[in-house]
Amino acid sequence: MAEQLISAFESSLDKTNLILKDIEDAYGWPKEQRNQSYAALRTVLHLLRDRMPVPESVEFAQQLPVLVRGIYFDGWQPENVPIKLNRDDFLYEVRQGFPYDVEGGPQRVVQVVLETMRRHVTQGEWDDVTDNMPADLGRMMA
Repeated sequence: MAEQLISAFESSLDKTNLILKDIEDAYGWPKEQRNQSYAALRTVLHLLRDRMPVPESVEFAQQLPVLVRGIYFDGWQPENVPIKLNRDDFLYEVRQGFPYDVEGGPQRVVQVVLETMRRHVTQGEWDDVTDNMPADLGRMMA
């Protein structure tokens, strides 16, 4: 039993590191900037989570590695969602939660994280997520 737990944890850690590496590769960041890729992932996932209705948010989370799922749900208050955010509001909130200056600003941060997440969930689930976004935000996800 302990070996299965260790194996599951290691698998989740490997998948999480792959997601973070994908973000780093998109920016050309070295692994030493892992704190930036983590901050980008966390910020965008929290805003995405808070924008969706509870059932859709939970369905999306089921496809995430366990470690990323923990990041996703950290601090979640399902009784306060969905929060209505248009594209500009979403980008503003990304800027507030991601304290680094990067090329392309908050819009690029969102695009990189969303492109990364799209590769790590099924197309059907991604379609469900984008269907729950306002049109102007959904275009960033397409």
